[in-house]
Amino acid sequence: MTLVIGIAGGTGSGKTTVAKKVESAVPIEQVNRIEHDSYYRDRSDLTYEQRCGLNFDHPSSLETSLFVEHVRALKAGQAVEVPVYDFTTHRRKETSRRVTPKPILIVEGILALAEPDLRAEMDIKIFVDTDSDIRAFRRIRRDLEERGRDFDSIRTQYYETVRPMHLQFVEPSKRWADLIMPEGGQNRVALDVLISKLKSVIKTHSSIPPALAGEDE
Repeated sequence: MTLVIGIAGGTGSGKTTVAKKVESAVPIEQVNRIEHDSYYRDRSDLTYEQRCGLNFDHPSSLETSLFVEHVRALKAGQAVEVPVYDFTTHRRKETSRRVTPKPILIVEGILALAEPDLRAEMDIKIFVDTDSDIRAFRRIRRDLEERGRDFDSIRTQYYETVRPMHLQFVEPSKRWADLIMPEGGQNRVALDVLISKLKSVIKTHSSIPPALAGEDE
């Protein structure tokens, strides 16, 4: 049996930082991490200009059914081929990433807690709650530096889709969280509590080797 940890929160909230720190708290051979972002739909039927105009912050932009199918397969001990998405062209690449089953699976995504079928597969649900101004600046920097976008397009997208979709879908999803973590990876106390809880759960999770949890030093 696989222990599934879901990590959600708004854009730029620090979800990836939290996921990586949780990931590093256990042996690498015992944990996988897959991102909801990898499952953006491949709209090859549209031109690049048309794809740029899509609402990527709405749940319908993601192939969540395939994501859920892959999570269930990993829990059942089956390997999966996770899509690789290119954010500069808004298309999936021809290659994929093979993921094999491991005792712990971290599922990360803005809308991870907003999707009932995906949420139902999680054993621990976390919402990373960071102030909107901090998230906005992080989003701007990421899109400029990593995704080759210009400021005007980032600003337009933020006001037209990012912010309204956050208010409609992401923010309400925190109600489903087992733990709300303020300021993401910068909150050392919350991270310690989470990792301590994870180790506690692992110790009682009969299918995961007890040695995985380790002993406190």
